[in-house]
Amino acid sequence: MSQIEKTFQHLQTAGRTALIPYLTMGYPERDSALTLVPAIAEAGADLIELGIPFSDPLADGPTIQASSQRALENGMTLSLCLEQAASLRDQGVAVPFVFMGYYNPIYQFGIERFAAQAAASGVDGVIIPDLPPEEAQVVLDAFERHGLDLILLLAPTSNATRIRMVAELAHGFIYLVSLVGTTGARGKVAGGLPDLVDRVRAETDMPLAVGFGISTPDQAARVADLADGVIVGSALIEAIGAAEFPEDAAREFIAALRGGVDAS
Repeated sequence: MSQIEKTFQHLQTAGRTALIPYLTMGYPERDSALTLVPAIAEAGADLIELGIPFSDPLADGPTIQASSQRALENGMTLSLCLEQAASLRDQGVAVPFVFMGYYNPIYQFGIERFAAQAAASGVDGVIIPDLPPEEAQVVLDAFERHGLDLILLLAPTSNATRIRMVAELAHGFIYLVSLVGTTGARGKVAGGLPDLVDRVRAETDMPLAVGFGISTPDQAARVADLADGVIVGSALIEAIGAAEFPEDAAREFIAALRGGVDAS
């Protein structure tokens, strides 16, 4: 059983929902993750998504696009992401890490090499949003050799055939995209989310975590009533980017979300 699976099992036994923040590595400064990650772990994050910056983040809205561009300008690379993940483990950060990155940088780096170095750096799972499950076998095989979970996505447009395929192939948890569109804070939770959750739960008992469009403690609480995990990215990036002291802003933001999730 992977660390991600163990974490969800522990939370389910305790009757709690996972809070999963997303950070773009290299934002706002190249080494910011080394202080931001411990801050949000201490504030109540159960797993942490670490975004690998990329020049064409097609699943991401303007906030994460801008943070990726800033990170690239800061000199952030895939190799540095791996180094910083290892440094965070050396600092004693124990929550599971999930890299979120696009296929091109991983392919250019080398799939086997990436899997080996990610595992050695303390990464537990990887989300590759532009890798279709039909084309994922090479990646799945490499990840299985190195004990990494490949976390696959489903969207409101996913049909029954796609849901069954993802349920069969996914490891760790399934990422449910709450709406049709890109990442970004929204004013309300998508109305079709309960139907998506029901359709996926009919095919699998794997943990389901919901992302895209969640930005407030109230929204997080509503999603926590439906799913096993709540993923928040753009709103956290906005809070960090607007703050004089990013670690304090991140800690305060995550603590408020934690309160909303636990109140559900």
